[in-house]
Amino acid sequence: MTRKGGGSALPWKRDLFRDIVRAAVQASDGRVPVSVKMRKGIDEDHLTYLDAGRTAAEEGVAWVSLHGRTAAQMYGDTADWHAIADLKALLEPLGTPVLGNGDIWTAQDALRMVEQTGADGVVVGRGCLGRPWLFGQLVAAFRGDPIPADPTLDGVLVTLRRHAELLCADYGAFKGCRDIRKHMAWYLKGFSVRQHVRHSLGMVGSMDELDDLLGQIDGDQVFNTTVGAGPRGRTSGNRRPTLPDGWLDSPYLDDAAACSLREAEISVSGG
Repeated sequence: MTRKGGGSALPWKRDLFRDIVRAAVQASDGRVPVSVKMRKGIDEDHLTYLDAGRTAAEEGVAWVSLHGRTAAQMYGDTADWHAIADLKALLEPLGTPVLGNGDIWTAQDALRMVEQTGADGVVVGRGCLGRPWLFGQLVAAFRGDPIPADPTLDGVLVTLRRHAELLCADYGAFKGCRDIRKHMAWYLKGFSVRQHVRHSLGMVGSMDELDDLLGQIDGDQVFNTTVGAGPRGRTSGNRRPTLPDGWLDSPYLDDAAACSLREAEISVSGG
């Protein structure tokens, strides 16, 4: 995405970023909340989050969400919650809420982030992969209610099957079963499941086959929080982002950069 000047590369061009945010807010005409979610910047030498956050607030977004990593970090290292605190302090006088994102794996993580950063809320990404009940735990935590325990493997398998069932209902059996495959490792993380069953689940082709495989799993297992409650999903990091030629020469849009963006606009993105 950064190769064409999008994603984390976009806020570097301050005038372009402002124009896009302004156009989106004006087009919504107050009927749909417009928010901005961003990373700290391209890399540690090209941080953009404070300037971009202020710009977004000035243009009237409903809130700003910050992932405490740069594009170069990808999903490696530890999310910088101090950056979230800095953005919150900057936007507080403008009255724009700030949501924090990065390394929220449990409800306790979310509470800790809000306490440490002053953020108005959190955004969950990889932490909910294979753990959709995390949102219920978050609601309870922020209400001050007892946090529901993680389900046993039996409960996880019920959720997994329902997930597959809904995918098949929406997309058809072929596409639905193909899509659920990528969720198997996330759902089963922290549980003991025989290797050949895991492998077969990653190749499942029908609901009948899924039912047969799930029936081979011993569901009488509690969630292993030591293994399962930690990082999940993509964990790679530290890769230099690809940018349009000369993108970093100026924080403002020039003719060459504008030409590159026009090419990006007519490219097929795949949705």
